[in-house]
Amino acid sequence: MGLLENFSSGLFIIQSVVFLILLFVLGKFAWKPILNAINEREVSIQDALNQAQLARDEMKNLKAENENIIREAKAERDAILKEAREIKEKIVAEAKDAAKTEGDKMIDQARQSIQAEKSAAMADIKSQIGALSVNIAENILQQKLDSSEAQNALVENYLNKSNLN
Repeated sequence: MGLLENFSSGLFIIQSVVFLILLFVLGKFAWKPILNAINEREVSIQDALNQAQLARDEMKNLKAENENIIREAKAERDAILKEAREIKEKIVAEAKDAAKTEGDKMIDQARQSIQAEKSAAMADIKSQIGALSVNIAENILQQKLDSSEAQNALVENYLNKSNLN
């Protein structure tokens, strides 16, 4: 077993030397590129995370801007609607005032027309009554004054009245 022990310890030494040579070769040629690739990957991941954070921040800013724009648009819409309501109310009030004024004017004109027609009717009635009265008086006088005695009595009566005045 002595040889086997020597062989195994020699094998151990050879394996250790080969391992060290492999470590040296890997350290010289493989570890640096692997570590560089890992570092580059880490940097690119960090950059992607930073870009994602920037995008998130940008989205928050855009959302805040959109909310402000929406709020301003609503305020402007409310102002426009309020102004439209005020204009409508003003137009309606002006139309009511104009209609009332026109109605009052028409009523006054109708009253004046009625008064003029009433006056004309009264004048016409008075003239017709006057003409009718004259006709009636003529007929009565003609009937009373058919005789000459009645005519003489009437003339004397008028003369007496006019002498007294």
